[in-house]
Amino acid sequence: MSKLKDIVEGYRNAIIPPSKLKGVIKIVTEERKKICDQCSYHSKFHNSVRPDEHCTHCGCTLFAKQACLHCKCPIDKWTNVTPRLK
Repeated sequence: MSKLKDIVEGYRNAIIPPSKLKGVIKIVTEERKKICDQCSYHSKFHNSVRPDEHCTHCGCTLFAKQACLHCKCPIDKWTNVTPRLK
């Protein structure tokens, strides 16, 4: 279930970020995007049939994954900002 929560959080933060977190989400997303744009797993470096920018290692859509504050890169290029509370 936490994977689904991460997906929902990522899309929500990317599309309609909570006003109190807007600044943090923007900064975190920009920092993560810079890292992902240089990563060899970025879909732009592969012949992918998917139209979105995504990670070919984990399969996540990057704009949503980068905006998820509880998410971390599965190959440790960047970490979560806040832990998921159980």
